[in-house]
Amino acid sequence: MRLDLGQKYQHLTRGWACACHSPQAQQLFARVGAGLSRRSILKGIAASLAAPALGIVNSAFAQTSGKPLLLRNVKIFDGTNGKLVEGQGVLVEGKLIKALVPAADAVADADVVDCGGRTLMPGMIDAHWHSILAGISQVAAMTADIPYVHLVAAQEAERTVLRGFTTVRDVGGPSFALKRAIDEGRIAGPRIYPSGAMISQTSGHGDFRMRTELPRTAQSDLNVAEQAGISAIADGEPEVLRRVREQLMLGASQIKIMGGGGVSSAYDPIDVLQYSEAEMSAAVSAAADWGTYVCIHAYTSAAVQRALKCGVKSIEHGQLVDEDTAKRIADSGAWWSLQPFLNDEDANEKPTPEARAKQQLVAEGTVQAVEWSRKYKVKVALGTDILFSPKGTGTQGRQLAKFARWYDNADVLRLLTSGNAELAGLSGPRNPYPGKLGRIETGAYADILVVDGNPLEDISLIADPERTMKLVMKDGRIHKNTLSA
Repeated sequence: MRLDLGQKYQHLTRGWACACHSPQAQQLFARVGAGLSRRSILKGIAASLAAPALGIVNSAFAQTSGKPLLLRNVKIFDGTNGKLVEGQGVLVEGKLIKALVPAADAVADADVVDCGGRTLMPGMIDAHWHSILAGISQVAAMTADIPYVHLVAAQEAERTVLRGFTTVRDVGGPSFALKRAIDEGRIAGPRIYPSGAMISQTSGHGDFRMRTELPRTAQSDLNVAEQAGISAIADGEPEVLRRVREQLMLGASQIKIMGGGGVSSAYDPIDVLQYSEAEMSAAVSAAADWGTYVCIHAYTSAAVQRALKCGVKSIEHGQLVDEDTAKRIADSGAWWSLQPFLNDEDANEKPTPEARAKQQLVAEGTVQAVEWSRKYKVKVALGTDILFSPKGTGTQGRQLAKFARWYDNADVLRLLTSGNAELAGLSGPRNPYPGKLGRIETGAYADILVVDGNPLEDISLIADPERTMKLVMKDGRIHKNTLSA
């Protein structure tokens, strides 16, 4: 009963270029295969819910006095404007921001926190995250029991909040139980917009089987990744409809499908197309019937253009598109979810020359993709796509701060707050958090950071949360407070 959550997420390793099918991952699936059962998966879910008993939750994660809380003596970045608002305090009641209060006004029967003139801003949103496997190493994944994997995910969920990310869009993996435990207040963690299993064709980017497991027949068991809820292999329109509907039944807020190859994939070169138009349209139709949308893993122009033709609303990656395709993304009104896939000090070490060459190609494409997205005013979302990297998760803010290479600091912060919130809200009636996200305004969720310094002037402040984030609040509950009394 070893880790069942392995392969699908190798593309999220520290190096950022998609690595879902590395040899190590394939080894893991082969190793786990025979022993995995639904019972073991349920044990893992139970382990996640047991996390608070083990002291994982930060001591600051506790219900407040019940009184309204007034955060005063602050300069406010409201999530949209490029200038700080002065002379206002923020009154929090329950899970929501009740009002912005003039500094001179007193509020009866409210607890007051003096923020010392620091910057108050909305909690940040990571638009491309994998909650279950971001914080576990490949070595641990290949040796650990399934309950351990879920415990690590619960621990990483708390760390995610403490880094200032109060919401994540989870674009693949069995995060439903973790989301429920967080929503119920059993453990600390961000709001999760779950996609559930990634839908993949045979030989696609979500097919983690070994060559020895082929051919698949009607009598074949589900492979390890499918049993774990990481991916779901579907060929033909009826199977695609079934697998999409299963994820919606489980609670997916949006659907993730695979539309092209990856960087480190063993069996699907980066240039290949995945899913026919009929299959892709089936996924889009099934999601639309539930009032939500499809996001797609795709790098190349051909893959992205097919996705746009079929009505896909969010392109994940897309670093290898040409200029005409970038313009088509803009004209279609689709979102472009970009990640900092740069071949720099944070890049993942690739095991083969072929993978390293593809990684370099994607890094060069990242620069061009961002420039074209700006030129054609594409609706852009920012995410990290970290996987199997206990040390790499700590660079979450630093990675996203790198977008200041192309955007003003205010634009980076806007994209990480109200901008990413707009994409999350695309899930419509399937939105698990239908209130206002990513904004400091009356009626918005009380997801609030108090930062020591002005991130509009120094974006690197979001890269060092342990030092700079003096207060972290989510849903009106304080997870961290190091402000002086």
